[in-house]
Amino acid sequence: MGGIVDFDVTFPVSTIRVDDVHASSGVPVTDILRITHTKEFPALGEDERAWELALRAATTVLRRTPVPTADIRKVIYAGSGEWDRPFWSPAAKIAHELGIDRAHCFEVANFCNAGTTALQVALKGIGPGEHALVLIGDRLSKMVDHTDPGSKDLFNFGDASAALLLAADAPWMFRLLHSAMRTDGSWADYYAGHLEERGVTIRREERRKGLSEAYVTHFTALLDETLTAIGRTVDDIAFFLINHGDQRMHRKLLDTIGLPAERSVFNYDRLAHMGGADTFIALRDLVDEERLRTGDLVVLATSAMGFSWGITALEFHG
Repeated sequence: MGGIVDFDVTFPVSTIRVDDVHASSGVPVTDILRITHTKEFPALGEDERAWELALRAATTVLRRTPVPTADIRKVIYAGSGEWDRPFWSPAAKIAHELGIDRAHCFEVANFCNAGTTALQVALKGIGPGEHALVLIGDRLSKMVDHTDPGSKDLFNFGDASAALLLAADAPWMFRLLHSAMRTDGSWADYYAGHLEERGVTIRREERRKGLSEAYVTHFTALLDETLTAIGRTVDDIAFFLINHGDQRMHRKLLDTIGLPAERSVFNYDRLAHMGGADTFIALRDLVDEERLRTGDLVVLATSAMGFSWGITALEFHG
């Protein structure tokens, strides 16, 4: 199926401070910290753009692992569909900045599941010697109304970007073993964006119970499907990386599938929910800290508004 040759993540210079959110919303600091788990986290400043973060990540990757630009046949930008500017292609802009002029450039919108969705899409249709570049970028923090107490469940939305250089043939850092995804459209209207004077703002449309159970149900079913497809068991998983949206859900899912916390990555002390880059931030930590051995199975569990869930199995090749 191909795999990841190299990848990197980038963060904005600016941050969101819980004390400032408290001052804007009136929500007690203790209540906000139950959602963010950290007093400060990276988020786009007024002069920062998500596509520029993604360009920085891609530039780092291509300097570290140079490939001929003519061999990069796809450039895909993945996120929620808020591309810094309306009716615009960040994939095309970044490809141009990088000197990539023979690629098909386009976007994939599947919210925080978009990065792993784009990973699947990118590897289909590229042949031996060809590469693809997946860019993950969003501006989630900019779509949250920090003056609205009713939006406090979104107060942990931060921003980060990632760039993944993919190849159809080895050598890879990670080989893609299998990917399984599904969407439960009954939750499609739970959140929605509204065009307001401040821009596009995410609002919860309805209040209903059952989303926590849906997370566990869909993730465990997709994990079972994936492990069956690759002939592995839960015990074979070296690390299980989960979107950084809700620490309680993170721990609940690990408990449900029977994995200890030591076989995941928890960055809640310094990062909030960094969009679709979450699992790749955790993956980068594992690589940089040399915690992986050749042949290790790493599973990414990603989820997104809509609501979509995905399980992506990777094998570490070093």
